[in-house]
Amino acid sequence: MTRKERVLKAIQHEETDIVPYQLNFTIPARKKVIEYAGDENFLARIGNHLAMVEGKDFGVWRDTDYWQDEFGVIWNRKIDKDIGTVEGFVLPEPNLKSYCFPDPYRSGRFEHFPEFISQNHDRFILFNLGFSLFERAWTLRGMENFLVDMLAHPVFVEELLDAILEYNLGVIDQALNFEIDGCLFGDDWGQQNGLIMGPHLWRRFIKPRVAKMYAKVRERGKKVFIHSCGDVDELFPDLIEIGLDVFNPFQPEVMDVFAIKRQYGKYLSFYGGISVQRLLPLGTPEEVKQVTRRMMEEIAKGGGYIIAPAHDIPGDVPAENILALLEVVQNQ
Repeated sequence: MTRKERVLKAIQHEETDIVPYQLNFTIPARKKVIEYAGDENFLARIGNHLAMVEGKDFGVWRDTDYWQDEFGVIWNRKIDKDIGTVEGFVLPEPNLKSYCFPDPYRSGRFEHFPEFISQNHDRFILFNLGFSLFERAWTLRGMENFLVDMLAHPVFVEELLDAILEYNLGVIDQALNFEIDGCLFGDDWGQQNGLIMGPHLWRRFIKPRVAKMYAKVRERGKKVFIHSCGDVDELFPDLIEIGLDVFNPFQPEVMDVFAIKRQYGKYLSFYGGISVQRLLPLGTPEEVKQVTRRMMEEIAKGGGYIIAPAHDIPGDVPAENILALLEVVQNQ
């Protein structure tokens, strides 16, 4: 059974020979574990089941630590080397009069896809569309401004989200012409307790547009993944309704992962579940092994699970704990 076949079977809620697994790393964690293992090829030996590829972002480096993406947003990466923090507002006022969206059909956006797919043909290949709606909106407008806009300027919010949706649908449509297996949408809606914008505003502004993106993927026979951090389980019935297949990150700090599996496991698959806030940075290697084994025994029962840290492994996780997790998933 290839890794691709194993993931597909798990998503179809069937048990597999081993539980499919995935370990992704932030830049600091990657450097730490490679140095600790003394192996430059360490990451290639993990055996990850998912392969994620993005369309090209035609942004530019403004200097060593400042990246300006093709939407015009400037990201300060002095501290966070992986993503960065937004500096300034591309949309200082609640209107789109002077703003021009990038062209989703720009030549060269997918030129690297054929080689990537060839190199990862035995893995489950996901087109990764990060900052897919709410996140894209607030990076342009500012988080506080955009949340206020949802109440004070709803017409503008509709216009902005529709423009983002139009761009996304163009990009998705092109990605689906390649031999990929699904799309992973990134859009953080949750806090440690509850939704950032609340369920009413999510259902008004976010849900109908997310539904259109999911439908675009499903009509081509591909799987729909969402990465949405925080306490968002109140949205699971909505997400199931509009066609979600796999939910990530499945954070144990904000939801009872065992209860969630019992309640929604017939309808959703889960990807993640290993704590990056407590267990991995603060636990012992033996505790990491114990929790990992329990997750594989209980959450993976009946299929529907890809075991993984609940986010890219951060730099404060000891290398010993990373290797403990890896030992368990590799030796099932």
